Amino acid sequence: MYKINEIRELIRMIERSSISEVVIKTGKNQELIIKKQPHSSSLPPLSLPQQEMLTEQTYKKATKTQAEAEAAPSLEEKQSTEEKTVHHIVSPMVGTFYVSPTPDSSPYVKKGDVITADTIVCIVEAMKLFNEIEAEVEGEVVDIFVENGEFVEYGQPLFAIKRK
Repeated sequence: MYKINEIRELIRMIERSSISEVVIKTGKNQELIIKKQPHSSSLPPLSLPQQEMLTEQTYKKATKTQAEAEAAPSLEEKQSTEEKTVHHIVSPMVGTFYVSPTPDSSPYVKKGDVITADTIVCIVEAMKLFNEIEAEVEGEVVDIFVENGEFVEYGQPLFAIKRK
């Protein structure tokens, strides 16, 4: 199966391309489908009579509004900027979150630790299998959202990492 960062990168590449849908089959019962939502224009197309009725003042107002909208940073751009600085490590499965390999050992990471992409940050136990979770990014651990032994859901944020 794919790592979450690989899926995110695939989504970014599809968003930038003209592809509208991708289906990837990874096994008998495993399938990943990514569909791109069509982008709508901020100004609807006008029929010929409507275009003739469009006054210069209305046209200037409409194009000014569109230019302002294009110049203002969109929510996606703001999120993209935030995503570049803070990365959330999320649970890849439903299970129990553990900060260390054994109850007596020290935690894999603590707030303030500087980590690399291959640093193991925790374990998520699912169906008696202990799955080591790697950071997949370089940076500093700025927050830990769950407690040791806590049940976690798929996609639930576990850590916040400030990227380097």
